Amino acid sequence: MNARLLHGASDLAEAGHPPGDEALDLANAGLRAADGLGHEARLRPADHAALKLWLRLLACTTQIETDIRRRLRERFGVSLSRFDYLAQLHRHAQGLRMRELSRRLMVTGGNVTALTDELATEGWVERHADPDDRRAWRVALTPEGRRQFERMAAEHETWVVELMSGLDTGSQQALHTLLGQLRLSLTPSLDAPAAAHRPA
Repeated sequence: MNARLLHGASDLAEAGHPPGDEALDLANAGLRAADGLGHEARLRPADHAALKLWLRLLACTTQIETDIRRRLRERFGVSLSRFDYLAQLHRHAQGLRMRELSRRLMVTGGNVTALTDELATEGWVERHADPDDRRAWRVALTPEGRRQFERMAAEHETWVVELMSGLDTGSQQALHTLLGQLRLSLTPSLDAPAAAHRPA
């Protein structure tokens, strides 16, 4: 229902109806309906604006991630974690150390080892000794792994464009800038020692 309301507003706007009339009413109705769904269902009118924003961000992220997971599974038979793993290696043609790969993916070394074993068996990645540290292993995509990832990545991009199509290009750029400012403001607190945030 929400998607129909929002698309209806978009259609009216394209037809030349100015903001403030039926198009705005439809858009507002869609947003009001969204307030009662998913993570936002827990909100109360008196809740702080920051909490409302956080739950809306969480709701959007959850919806998009769930859809991407489903499409990857149905179209290619892969998990999102496997796709993210391959994406990291695709950005680094020379490969990455296992520890660095674990850090970038924000998962345990055991998880990375298990994924590496699976993908190596399928011929998508290969391990070799790190020339700078013989105690460490470096993992890189094979030509077949690169070919398979690029095929998936091309479709993944079209899915994301489709899922973001409710916002025009200007709105996407503005939101990207605002979220960048938020991320910068979060960096000091995320980098601070955990003990600094514990109650006395």
